[in-house]
Amino acid sequence: MLRRLYDWVMGLAAHPQASLWLFIIAFAESSFFPIPPHIMLIPMVIANRSKAWWYATVVTVGSVIGGIAGYLIGYALFDQVGKPVLDLYGMGEKFAAFSQNYNEYGAWIVFTAGVTPFPYKVITIASGATGLNFLVFLFASIAARSLVFFAIAGLLYAFGQPIREFIEKRLALMFTIFLVLLFGGFIAIKYLIH
Repeated sequence: MLRRLYDWVMGLAAHPQASLWLFIIAFAESSFFPIPPHIMLIPMVIANRSKAWWYATVVTVGSVIGGIAGYLIGYALFDQVGKPVLDLYGMGEKFAAFSQNYNEYGAWIVFTAGVTPFPYKVITIASGATGLNFLVFLFASIAARSLVFFAIAGLLYAFGQPIREFIEKRLALMFTIFLVLLFGGFIAIKYLIH
């Protein structure tokens, strides 16, 4: 199944609408969708290295705009939408204690969540719900998301075919590492928010 998904995404990289789908996934992931855009960005850059910087730009813009949507969900629709999303990720009950100190370290929290596998949507919603200064949120989001996506694109651009062969030979291992990092992020945030 993992191989079929990988092959499908690799094929999508050549599709005329690939950039649009990358944007949509990045947007959705930053506000409510559970699948991170990295999964689509990596094979797209591997399949078409000449578009690495374009793809990095598309995914960054989509992610930041999606983050703004998440911020607005937290700010204006926390009880109706934001709280259920936080509950889905097991963060609802701990949010009250967390929100008391959030604004003091908000820029660092947004930046850290933006460069780690931790679900970014939790932080975008929390930023709006706690009233974190919007410009602080925006600049931290731009810095974090562009750092991650341009670093990925740059590494893949520089080492293209060997990276592709490494990933394809060790696809299950790469997926396992990603999941460990993702769940590690959940566990870390659980102990940070107590």
